Amino acid sequence: MLRPLALVAAFALAIPVSSLADVPSPYGPEDTLGAINNLSPAKVLEAAKLIKTGKTYPLGVPTGPNTPAYGPRNYQVTVVQLSDGMGTPLGSNKATGNDDLVQTWMGIGSQIDGLGHMGKNHVYYNNTRADEFVSTSGLLKFGMDTLPPIVTRGVLLDMTQHYGVNPVPAATAFNRKQIEAAARSQGLEIEKGDVVLFHTGWLELAESDPQRFMAGQPGLGLDGAHYLAGLGVVAIGADTWALEALPPEDPAMAFPVHPELLARYGVYILENMDTRALAADGVGEFLFVLGQPRLVGTVQAIINPVAIR
Repeated sequence: MLRPLALVAAFALAIPVSSLADVPSPYGPEDTLGAINNLSPAKVLEAAKLIKTGKTYPLGVPTGPNTPAYGPRNYQVTVVQLSDGMGTPLGSNKATGNDDLVQTWMGIGSQIDGLGHMGKNHVYYNNTRADEFVSTSGLLKFGMDTLPPIVTRGVLLDMTQHYGVNPVPAATAFNRKQIEAAARSQGLEIEKGDVVLFHTGWLELAESDPQRFMAGQPGLGLDGAHYLAGLGVVAIGADTWALEALPPEDPAMAFPVHPELLARYGVYILENMDTRALAADGVGEFLFVLGQPRLVGTVQAIINPVAIR
């Protein structure tokens, strides 16, 4: 059952930033979907009204063996000829074909992080402890196969415009002040059920300077994460490989934004989103469409969301 935005906001404000992730979900003690509860058919219909030109934008990047990734993640594909593996034609019509075998980590390229991806001290979303759902043969909860499609209003905040530099420098943290200012300058208001994306220009480095690309990045700060979660957004993403500012605001912490969004609030994370064409066209809001692969028990998924304006 969907809950009012006020309840989500109150939940966000009531919990100290420094507390552990083992806190109950505002959507109920049995909930496994998190902020996806803020989606609705009415939200889809409202977002569909944003389509004015019919132009589509792929937000996923091509993923292959040279895609920069957080180690030891990698990608490999093998193409096998059908039938006997040697390409022997089948039947009187001499039918031939190919299959493919992909060996890859799911957390590579453009991806969605599910609620089983990161927690605090082995505690994950909705006070779920690792020994209750983590199995080497697949998650028993929070798998990508359990998620409904994410179809809603998308919002793009162009942080290169806000800071006046492209790309935005590594370690630059976007918090409430910066997010509100960027949204205001673009004439946007972030709403419950939205997907929020940041354009930082960082993705350009993935090909031109992959070492710099992976060494750090601009991104969401802790205050910004609490702020957006309190607004009831479903997912937050960026054109970076880990969404959050790296090195982090507190150098003693490791990926501090991930556990806050995933384990505390149930807000999904979208990484390596290709926002370049949207930013070039000056698009601030659009219909966001994602039907993630429903691979049973997976923690993450390689994705190609589509923006439609």
